[in-house]
Amino acid sequence: MGVSTSRPDKGIALVTVDFPPVNALPVQGWYDLADAVRAAGRDRENRCVVLTAEGRGFNAGVDLKEMQREHDSVTRTGTGTGTGSHTGTGHTTLIGANHGCAEAFAAVYECEVPVVAAVGGFCLGGGIGLVGNADAIVAAEDATFGLPELDRGALGAATHLARLVPQHLMRALYYTSRTVTAAELHAHGSVWRVVPRAGLLDAALELAREIARKDGSLIRLAKAAINGIDPVDVRRSYRFEQGFTFEASLSGVADRVRAGFGKERPA
Repeated sequence: MGVSTSRPDKGIALVTVDFPPVNALPVQGWYDLADAVRAAGRDRENRCVVLTAEGRGFNAGVDLKEMQREHDSVTRTGTGTGTGSHTGTGHTTLIGANHGCAEAFAAVYECEVPVVAAVGGFCLGGGIGLVGNADAIVAAEDATFGLPELDRGALGAATHLARLVPQHLMRALYYTSRTVTAAELHAHGSVWRVVPRAGLLDAALELAREIARKDGSLIRLAKAAINGIDPVDVRRSYRFEQGFTFEASLSGVADRVRAGFGKERPA
């Protein structure tokens, strides 16, 4: 369980996430993922990184249970369970998740070599942040993508969803918390290939091998050049969004929405 790195082929690093049962990452998991991707990019032997996950889905976002445990602890005892300067505030995990997600998303975007995301099953919340910042996406036929943030008392990653679909579709998906399929994203040009689930990793590695055949120094220059002409500063844009997530938490809106998560809302 956790984040692991292997080298399935020359010039390719495979970073695998495994946090059962649904790959909802705890705070430390986001930092571990960021460290793994950055380390793979720094390794001069690598010319491409493939990011994938074990289990039912690619990523279910932040571990809300970890956040709820801290909330319950503060409510019960009046003291937080986390460490650091925010201990006792009840927001330690929220702050940690905010920073951890920002670092993981940035690590994918800033990785010194191209990152190919191999997505199977659900890709939700933080998963959109990862694939939206990847250089290419290969998806299984059963893959679904979406931001259920408004249903979970949070905001964020519209920055990254906007890299996958047109602006007005992004807004409609964000406001409704609906998902889209791999086939739909392929039609929009943001998914490279859609393949059967059993062939997902092979298809991603096929693309990675094609990239890895390029000169190692040149592919790193190409990555830096493409990032440099990007019209949106994705790190700054996402951090702007996160400010509203924190405001929702401080105002009590987030707790109210999370308390009703999974329950039918009144009209």
